[in-house]
Amino acid sequence: MLPEVGFKDFRIGSQFWILTRKHARMVVRDMRIWPKFNQTCLREDTCYPEEHYFPTLIHMQDLHGSVSTTLTSIDWSVRVGGHPREYKAYEVGPDLIMSLRNKRPRYGYEFARKFSPDSIQLLISIEKDIILND
Repeated sequence: MLPEVGFKDFRIGSQFWILTRKHARMVVRDMRIWPKFNQTCLREDTCYPEEHYFPTLIHMQDLHGSVSTTLTSIDWSVRVGGHPREYKAYEVGPDLIMSLRNKRPRYGYEFARKFSPDSIQLLISIEKDIILND
């Protein structure tokens, strides 16, 4: 990434982004930094340049124009192939939801990931009493 992107400027982010018009214009007009992120990765199965490009570009060009935080609770302590922990159906219940709430930062999480497909019905069953009852 050097010299265009210094170590102090590199940022790690999420795959979900909402850009203001100002930041969308910055992305569209950028010809200097994107080529560094768009280079072939050493391992394509673990390369997600857009997760790093947006926060790095905005940090470098509009330091105070973004919030350095996330809206999603993600457990990266257990990863498999570049993916975060996946909560299985047997883990889903009031205790899990309460533990996620207790870990939240001061502004709160709006989302959580990653849940296995077989946990959907359990999440729906505790939606009104637990998930939406804050």
